[in-house]
Amino acid sequence: MSGFWYTALETLTRIFGSWLFVFVSKCIAAGYFLFSDNTKESRRLYGFLYPGKSRFSHGLYSFRQYQNFTTIHYDRFLTTHGQKTVFQSEGWGKLESVVHQKGAILLMSHLGNWEIAANLLSQQENKLKLLLYMGMKEKEGVEGLQKEHLQDSGVRIIAVPRDGGSPFDAVEGIRFLQEGGLVSMTGDILWRGDQKSLEVDFLGGKARVPEAPYIFALVSGAPIFCFFSFRVGTNEYTFRFADPIYIRSVKRKERAEVIQTAAQQYADLLEIELRAHPLQWYHFERFVL
Repeated sequence: MSGFWYTALETLTRIFGSWLFVFVSKCIAAGYFLFSDNTKESRRLYGFLYPGKSRFSHGLYSFRQYQNFTTIHYDRFLTTHGQKTVFQSEGWGKLESVVHQKGAILLMSHLGNWEIAANLLSQQENKLKLLLYMGMKEKEGVEGLQKEHLQDSGVRIIAVPRDGGSPFDAVEGIRFLQEGGLVSMTGDILWRGDQKSLEVDFLGGKARVPEAPYIFALVSGAPIFCFFSFRVGTNEYTFRFADPIYIRSVKRKERAEVIQTAAQQYADLLEIELRAHPLQWYHFERFVL
């Protein structure tokens, strides 16, 4: 949906009530399910997740996934129009104990609502500095509004185009970590075809994940926190921080193995959480190879 139509829907919702937003967004999601080329990738993912179930079941999971995706936009609407988001966190103390000392890398996934999590994390502590790396599309539509919403909440965003970002973007991220900031990076999407990546085991197959978060951790010495945000009710969430992953400085010949081990730790955590929250997987392109 373009930014214009999304804004128009918000305006009409304020007039007629939230039922309109829910109804229209679910209709749009049904349209994407029926006509998008990505639907087959969604079914394929649920085939890996539930190999013993029928193709009809995989299609039903996919339909529910598309419908569930509308809650991201609905909760954003509620938040921007004054409704407070209710959340509880599991493991926040793990992050809090290190973030002001040497910073930390927050490894987010397209599992759950990472946008609302980033928004709330920026408000968790007055001194918490959050920098978010995000991919940049030519025509962003709702994604552009999403970035504006995050920036308005105090999140520093570095938008990386598909043809590659500036080396200074990486330098800024490392400096941010060294100053005790929190750098958020995507753990499950490759933004460019030539992007450096690592192959990991996932759902009985293989998947490729970006290498950058692990390089940042190696260079900066900052720990990686795999982070998930799951919706448990209308505008209500549970945040979960896994134990930190440290990538110690090692001899050059050992670096590849250490980085690969860390990436597999992330993939294992992602698989566990996906099995626990299968309908909150919002990665609509191919992930399992």
